[in-house]
Amino acid sequence: MLPPISAISTTPPPLKSCKIHSMPPEKIEIFKSLESWASQSVLPLLKPVEQCWQPQEFVPDSSLPFGDFTDQVKALRDRTAELPEEYFVVLVGDMITEDALPTYQSMINNLDGVSDETGSSPSPWAKWTRAWTAEEKRHGDLLRTYLYLSGRVDMKKIEKTVQYLIGAGMDPGTENSPYLGFVYTSFQERATFVSHGNTARLAKEGGDPVLARICGTIAADEKRHENAYSKIVEKLLEVDPTGAMIAIGDMMQKKITMPAHLMYDGEDPKLFDHFSAVAQQMGVYTANDYADILEFLIERWRLEKLEDLKGEGKKAQDFVCGLAPRIRRLQERADERARKMKPRGVKFSWIFNKEVLL
Repeated sequence: MLPPISAISTTPPPLKSCKIHSMPPEKIEIFKSLESWASQSVLPLLKPVEQCWQPQEFVPDSSLPFGDFTDQVKALRDRTAELPEEYFVVLVGDMITEDALPTYQSMINNLDGVSDETGSSPSPWAKWTRAWTAEEKRHGDLLRTYLYLSGRVDMKKIEKTVQYLIGAGMDPGTENSPYLGFVYTSFQERATFVSHGNTARLAKEGGDPVLARICGTIAADEKRHENAYSKIVEKLLEVDPTGAMIAIGDMMQKKITMPAHLMYDGEDPKLFDHFSAVAQQMGVYTANDYADILEFLIERWRLEKLEDLKGEGKKAQDFVCGLAPRIRRLQERADERARKMKPRGVKFSWIFNKEVLL
């Protein structure tokens, strides 16, 4: 049964029986056999540190004389002055999602056959995870600094939310299987690319070209990371088409839950639902985006053209390839119901308990 489309914008129910280590031992050997391929095809998608941007390049320079520094801060505040409260709700939610990076690294390091068993393993899978984490960490650092200097948000409430979220973890339903894990990260990196790209567009329209460049730069990182994870799934479809297709079907059956679905600020038990509703309303990340991403991956992975799939693999192919239109139809009905409802106000602690209409 297809999960409700509200899953795009509401907290998923807890899994009744969370599977672990569901991948058969013989599948682990596939990832060991792909280490040379990963070194040649995945690791080059990382950037050397000396070629990477750093957060300091985008924010006021605190090493300047105090007057010059405060002039830069004032210019930043002037640029953000016209951005609406709803925009800051979405930007804060994106920042918090990026800041929960320890959870995501832990999740990938729990995948059987690709984990960093020593903490500094020379395995290409482990090298990728460590360097991917290092690249991703800059995203939250940069957004956090910009938000702090803007004066538009309550940093203490945001910091509490990050602490709650990292403490709560996440449950993506990947069962310690890299098949499932890499399907999840392929989809999720595409989703963050879309989300940051849309916050860039809105920042430009709202009169802050620097923030637009920040969000666009982060989006470019996410696109590169999406390419890496998608290449891994492509390779799995080549060496084990039925197993990989079943994994794709499994994750889409469960639905791709957002990594920050357990966010909480100590006040609003439905914080993620409310944040997601604002993102949907602002056009930053919507149910149609979810369907677009699915269609993009179906085309990239050539899922409709896979042949000689066995049993469950063929069923998964039929399910996944017919899913996007069903999602769109369900969303159209949900939108129609929403139009008949009166707007309601929701207060967000992140923006000093100001109310946003949903």
